[in-house]
Amino acid sequence: MPSEAPADTPRLLDGGVALDVSLRGEPRRFHAIWLRDNAQDPATRDPGNGQRLITLLDIPAETRIAEAAWADGQLRVRFDPDGKVVAFDPDWLLARAYDEPPPPAAGWTGAEVTRWDPGLANRAPVEDYELVRTDPAARLRWLQAIRRFGFARLTGATAQSGLPLAAAELFGYVRETNYGRVFDVRAEVNPSNLAYTNLGLQAHTDNPYRDPAPGLQILACLANTVEGGESIVIDGFKVAERLQAERPEGFDLLTRYCARFEYAGAKGVRLRAKRPILELGADGELIAVRFNNRSAAAFSDIPYDRMAGYYAAYRRMAELVEDPALAVRFQLAPGDLFIVDNLRVLHARSAITSAGGRWLQGCYADKDGLLSTLAALEAEG
Repeated sequence: MPSEAPADTPRLLDGGVALDVSLRGEPRRFHAIWLRDNAQDPATRDPGNGQRLITLLDIPAETRIAEAAWADGQLRVRFDPDGKVVAFDPDWLLARAYDEPPPPAAGWTGAEVTRWDPGLANRAPVEDYELVRTDPAARLRWLQAIRRFGFARLTGATAQSGLPLAAAELFGYVRETNYGRVFDVRAEVNPSNLAYTNLGLQAHTDNPYRDPAPGLQILACLANTVEGGESIVIDGFKVAERLQAERPEGFDLLTRYCARFEYAGAKGVRLRAKRPILELGADGELIAVRFNNRSAAAFSDIPYDRMAGYYAAYRRMAELVEDPALAVRFQLAPGDLFIVDNLRVLHARSAITSAGGRWLQGCYADKDGLLSTLAALEAEG
């Protein structure tokens, strides 16, 4: 059924350079060139895959709106000089409107993100593995929780090697690294990584020395007969929020200048990257947190007169990362697994305090596969 047409008459601006229109009672402005470039007709967009069939150079530079009116619930626009007529769905336009108030102060996050503290433990996103595997509605809930919180758990899986790979296949593809498609986390003699010991691990994001760093990490418990070894997660976006509230100048320093990270723990491997510890998008959106003391290299991209302030902010961030008031803790049983947004949620492990065995297996994946599956499920719903 076509959408109900608004009563307001569209109004041309600046001789047709732009258009003022009411969409569901909300006034919005659109430029003629934007409307023409985003036409959804089959001559402009492939009806099967949605890809654009023309280039910007195929559109006259002097494109203007000659006429705009509502017809059958659609906004019909005629363009000059080519005379092309395009119909736009008002809901489609409203969802993509760019005539919005300026973004909030730097460090903002979107409506689909909820920052959290230990209160999340009482409403932690936990789903049954078999249900997520077989029921699209359960899979949708699980993926939505990961998008919102950057963290979710699954229980009730069969504790066997390859479980993280099977979990990744529920939404996307495995990101293979020098650690392999899958890696084991258990105590070793002369380990190549501190994760393979009984020591506690400070909360961190994984692999900041890669460009790009893996967007997701999955860790599954295959065996656990030890005391200690609790899994700990901290919302890096919440840490950033606290830091910004307490020390806005320090927050600015950690977003403005790049840190350096490196890894050389295996023969033939020399991984290096530089990125801000707190990364903002061009519009100020907080998009990534990278924090890994073990892999931090010498910082060499901060001016001399900013280095002391940078380290003060870095120290305060480290203190917040260690603050129990921000951590969610849980014990994994065989067949349990969890996933973290590796560019947001820091994970840690308490020390193992007894003999026995603890075997976790993990893999990496990227967020594009997860977000694609999530969008497809939401569209189907």
